[in-house]
Amino acid sequence: MNEFLPSMADPDAAALKRCFAPVADTNTRILILGSLPGERSLAQQQYYGNRQNRFWTLMSEVTGVDLVALDYDARLQALLAHGIGLWDVVAQARREGSLDSQIRGQVGNDLVGLLESLPQLATIAFNGATAARLGMKALGEHARRYRIVSLPSSSPAYTAPYMEKLIVWKTLRDDLFK
Repeated sequence: MNEFLPSMADPDAAALKRCFAPVADTNTRILILGSLPGERSLAQQQYYGNRQNRFWTLMSEVTGVDLVALDYDARLQALLAHGIGLWDVVAQARREGSLDSQIRGQVGNDLVGLLESLPQLATIAFNGATAARLGMKALGEHARRYRIVSLPSSSPAYTAPYMEKLIVWKTLRDDLFK
């Protein structure tokens, strides 16, 4: 059982959608928090598994590594090698489809608990408005300890042009080599 997830006392838990374990280590300087994996990601058991989601393309630009060309495990290792971690603000929720607007009855992850295990962490970046809203509420006073970045969602449902998204995502480069 992941120590950062809440207990699953709900007998209806099988009907709930659940996040993945955090990808982070003691060298993590940037933590990117999404809301809750979408249907394709859950089916593949991979962060940002929907090929239309631009996460891996955007992170390729941030890191300078062609993450899209790598297999999933190598992508995660490349992020960790650059001091970048991943997780979600929602541990479990009911949701029809993949849209954040459909999240119901969410239970949050223990973000503060994870942060306490990341001594090098300097930046928390939220992938999308829902992640930012829920994540900032969960972090409360702890958020003041970190640089907070609200990223435009990498989801295909957020239809801002790619180049507009990229401009904001590239600001994460500033924290790669601190």
